[in-house]
Amino acid sequence: MSTIAHPRFEAVIGLEVHAQLLTKSKAFSTVAPIYGEAPNTQITPLCLGHPGTLPVVNENLVRYIIKMGLATNCSIAEKSIFARKNYFYPDLPKGYQISQFETPICYDGFVDIELEEYDKRIGLTRIHMEEDAGKSIHDQDPYNTLVDLNRAGTPSIEIVSEPDLRTPQEAYAYLSKIKQIVQYLEICDGNMEEGSLRCDANVSVRPRGQEKFGTRTELKNMNSFRNVERAIEFEIYRQIELIESGGEVVQQTRLWDTSKMQTRMMRSKEEAHDYRYFPEPDLPPIIVTTDMLDSIKSELPELADVRQKRFTEQYEMSEVDAVTLTESRYLADFFEEVAEAAGNAKAASNIVLSEVLRVLNEQSIEIGEFSISPVRLAELIKLKEEDKINSSAMQAVFNAMLNEDKSAEELAKEMNLIQVSDTGFLEGLVDEIIADNPDEVEKYKAGKKQLMGFFVGQAMKASKGKANPKMVTSLVSKKLKR
Repeated sequence: MSTIAHPRFEAVIGLEVHAQLLTKSKAFSTVAPIYGEAPNTQITPLCLGHPGTLPVVNENLVRYIIKMGLATNCSIAEKSIFARKNYFYPDLPKGYQISQFETPICYDGFVDIELEEYDKRIGLTRIHMEEDAGKSIHDQDPYNTLVDLNRAGTPSIEIVSEPDLRTPQEAYAYLSKIKQIVQYLEICDGNMEEGSLRCDANVSVRPRGQEKFGTRTELKNMNSFRNVERAIEFEIYRQIELIESGGEVVQQTRLWDTSKMQTRMMRSKEEAHDYRYFPEPDLPPIIVTTDMLDSIKSELPELADVRQKRFTEQYEMSEVDAVTLTESRYLADFFEEVAEAAGNAKAASNIVLSEVLRVLNEQSIEIGEFSISPVRLAELIKLKEEDKINSSAMQAVFNAMLNEDKSAEELAKEMNLIQVSDTGFLEGLVDEIIADNPDEVEKYKAGKKQLMGFFVGQAMKASKGKANPKMVTSLVSKKLKR
């Protein structure tokens, strides 16, 4: 059911997106945060909260968050400080998390999202730096919760939206845009299943036309874009049904249960004062100089929105094709390399959008794992453009190139697919076909021009598919005009 069409209520949604950064070491220590390593092997005394340990800021934590701030139209604070966020969970051995509170480094930004029916601008309240906590594991021991501290101290940023979202579909589009931006910037891999991109949602409902917000709940444990959408939709209707039945929404944190496809209560919601924030005494303020800001700006790539517009103008492609090709930075790079090497952007976009994307979907791989390089694919395009192979042969050679590291022309020759374009040979072939089919010749000359397909077909049959059909058509047309 659609949450847009409810006659009496509207939802108010804000998202908090946590993105783990692709730095070579943790936020405040030198150990590397590598996903999938054996539990509790990527830790230092600092990760464990041992007395006497002192944090040191990872420079790329600062540079990466500023990149994200610039990419999302944020203001960048000249001075910002770290804060201690105090809470006591088993996977937080220090008893506090180093984060930011009153002075986030990035603030007052926005991103634009696109849906089928409309576009919308979503405000960003802030983006701040923090370290991640460890991970509590509940499903490997029937009696105990296990703790893996490998993730503790991993550099992370939290992107907090304004409560500008109104539907689960808008939330899905917003989350997709955030993922696309962090991947374009190469600061986060965006993998929700591995936890490198996580999302919490604050959801409330209010009567349509009312400005005051309703009581919100926070949703957690959503490990995919689709689950974010489903959880928000369920929670909206849970709150509406509760209000309509005379109940009241209680502020709390709720988990999304994927097996039952519903939210369930986890705990009462904490407020900021529950965390007893205070300035981190062991870290100096972060000062962003003009030179530092200019240096980071110079490192920013061309983002998807700008690239889409350029593709439609430079390559004269449709907006739909431009959106598809720029969805991934690496797919867009691949296309442009093929287009440049082939000297034909239209042919390059056609083969990437059809054959390349088909293979990526069938094999469930990313473009970086695709077995045909842009240069080899461009060679295949040139073979077709030079009429050395026809369309069906192009398909056959493409499929062969997926498994053999040979040039397109080499494979086409091995597969006996090179078209015959020798004028002398084709002229003799056409003369024979005309001589053997006098009835069809008379009908053609009498105006039955669709018989051209017959003559071309005979030529292809006689040459075992090697005759260049364009040249055959031209020769037949020329000879039957005499």
